[in-house]
Amino acid sequence: MPVRQGQQADLVFENRPEPGSPGAGAALRLVHWNPSDWPVAADWAALVADFLASAAGRQLGGFVGQRLATGAVIYPPQPFRALALTPLAAVKVVILGQDPYHGPGQARGLAFSVPDGVKPPPSLRNIFKELARDPRIDSESPPGGSLARWASQGVLLLNTCLTVEEGQPASHAMQGWEVLTDKMIAAVSAKAESVVFMLWGAHAQAKLALIDSRRHLVLRANHPSPLSALRPPHPFIGCGHFSAANDFLHSKGRRPVKW
Repeated sequence: MPVRQGQQADLVFENRPEPGSPGAGAALRLVHWNPSDWPVAADWAALVADFLASAAGRQLGGFVGQRLATGAVIYPPQPFRALALTPLAAVKVVILGQDPYHGPGQARGLAFSVPDGVKPPPSLRNIFKELARDPRIDSESPPGGSLARWASQGVLLLNTCLTVEEGQPASHAMQGWEVLTDKMIAAVSAKAESVVFMLWGAHAQAKLALIDSRRHLVLRANHPSPLSALRPPHPFIGCGHFSAANDFLHSKGRRPVKW
């Protein structure tokens, strides 16, 4: 199945109708299983195309198509958006999430991110709290919940499962997405340049075996969810991951992220 290449998907997507306007419902959810309509950067295209042609990819397409046919509301409308905004060659930080937000208007294809104008969910609010707490990060209060500005700097905001049904977290887990996202994590690990992997919570930390921790910096903490963000032994609040990532990038001659 062909995969559309390009890095301007964000510009097209953000011009779609706002919530409450005519056509907004279709703009905020997945309408068809048609990966050729989901742009990806050129250096991700072969990996994605190979997956879609595989047995796992075909099974996933059949599953999502069947759920859509029954009337299921599925998010996000562009499951590959992270691959459009952050080419493989540009990746310098990976932040792993589990699956997209499952509330209306929240998920837009970047882990932990919501569109500007949408109230940040609790995990994202804790991410912003940690940024504000870190005395070594010069981060102004964000104007909204979108993390697209990070993606454009080489931060791959990757969920391990790329679709979800409204109100049903993990509803598309173990249907095939993990085959693709595991290959993506391994592809980043194989890069010649050193990369920072932020693994928050047990689900993300289960991917450690895919990462060459001898060459890359792996940062681990609890998930930023309010249920775990302050719990020992590795609370998210106070972890200092953002400044640690920038220190590592600087030590490797790479430009730090403007968080």
